[in-house]
Amino acid sequence: MAAARAPARIAPTNAPLRPLAQQTFSRVAGAPLIAGNAVDLLIDGRANFDAWLAAIRAARTSILFENYIFDDDALGREFREALSERAAAGVHVSVVRDWFGCLGSSTDRFWSKLRAAGGEVRTYNPFGFTSPFGWVTRDHRKLLVVDAEVGFVSGICVSGKWLGNPARRVSPWRDTGIAVRGPAVHALAVAFADNWASLGDSLPADLPVLTDVPAAVGHVDLRVVAKLPSTTGLYRLDQMIAALAQRSLWLTDAYFVGIAPYVQALEAAARDGVDVRLLVPGTSDVPAIGALSRAGYRPLLEAGVRVYEWNGSMLHAKTAVADGRWARVGSSNLNIVSWLENCEIDVAIEDEEFAGRMQAQFEEDLRGATEIVLRARRRALPGRPRPPQAAGTGRSAAGALRLANTVGAAITNRRVLGAAEGGILLGGALWLLGSAAIALYFPRLLAWPLAVLALWSAISLIIRYVTLARRARATASSPHAP
Repeated sequence: MAAARAPARIAPTNAPLRPLAQQTFSRVAGAPLIAGNAVDLLIDGRANFDAWLAAIRAARTSILFENYIFDDDALGREFREALSERAAAGVHVSVVRDWFGCLGSSTDRFWSKLRAAGGEVRTYNPFGFTSPFGWVTRDHRKLLVVDAEVGFVSGICVSGKWLGNPARRVSPWRDTGIAVRGPAVHALAVAFADNWASLGDSLPADLPVLTDVPAAVGHVDLRVVAKLPSTTGLYRLDQMIAALAQRSLWLTDAYFVGIAPYVQALEAAARDGVDVRLLVPGTSDVPAIGALSRAGYRPLLEAGVRVYEWNGSMLHAKTAVADGRWARVGSSNLNIVSWLENCEIDVAIEDEEFAGRMQAQFEEDLRGATEIVLRARRRALPGRPRPPQAAGTGRSAAGALRLANTVGAAITNRRVLGAAEGGILLGGALWLLGSAAIALYFPRLLAWPLAVLALWSAISLIIRYVTLARRARATASSPHAP
């Protein structure tokens, strides 16, 4: 396959429209444009981990560390030792771990040494009886801010998985991170502080990283898009970029399960002549998600979007680059969980030089990928034979998703079905007939689980009501109450 052609450079935006464009992007993303930064691109786990550890060991005033997974392995213990040493030396160390992300990877006791040294660790959204579905919302950020000097944003967790396993011939995971210096470091620290305050007392108000905005050190303009649950700034920004791209939109995503509005935006861009490319894992660490992603290939391919699957052990990066002028790096995946439910953090960079580096890296990644085509489904790149894919539960999940989407569209008549979806309708009808038979002849198979769930939810609501009522009475009886 011929090497991907770099898109032509777009002429600068008409000057009178620049303030309006800046205002529009700021409102959509919920993040102002911050000038005067320097950004380094860090590829894969080893480069990121080395940079993180070097910054931590050189910390003088504060370390703010937020990550989805901290693994109790050799790498995780190396980070814990470095953090503990700095805390014992008087550096303020605050760590946020996600309960669900660390489930099975490390326990809260893993941090006892850091706490003994003076550091503080909080767990985001631990499981509670009064919140049966609370586990759905997660802190999926990968953020490290050291002093007022440097901030790191990526898709990388603190786990040796990212380094691979040479003994088993498992290659390192492919992932992308950045190191940011300049005024944006303050915005990264504020994002951490906001989430920290939601879990307990606020950070000390006199931390230099919160009181001082670093001086300009470069020429890169960027936005820190810090997403909290039920906010949609990043989703709206992704939608806008898909709508405004004029030459190219190249996306790398670990867990792509595009919802209809975003998929339609990509299809519209491709039909309008934009070079839209999507790079996803060929073999996912979450097979069901990989299969769900494959279930959505066909409409993208039919619209002209080019889809590639990574040939390595795992592609975990979450990046985008558009028109050689705009790029995004962060923790957010292109799916509804990242867009709506999770705490995420991304950096949107408006700089041609950095976007050029992102384009070059995307082209390099395509050399280790397989393009998906409609006729042959898979075509290996020259010199890169593709290992056979094993069938399993993932394919069943993909079929279930396509059934749900197609049958739902047919029943509600909300859109015209394509020719590729016609054959699914009979399967959907048979599946519904089977479900109806189970409900008629074995009603307890459905009734008992629903009853348990309803009882659990009712008890949790009563507990919450009692808690709020006691709090209201305590507030009313307080001498300081208005």
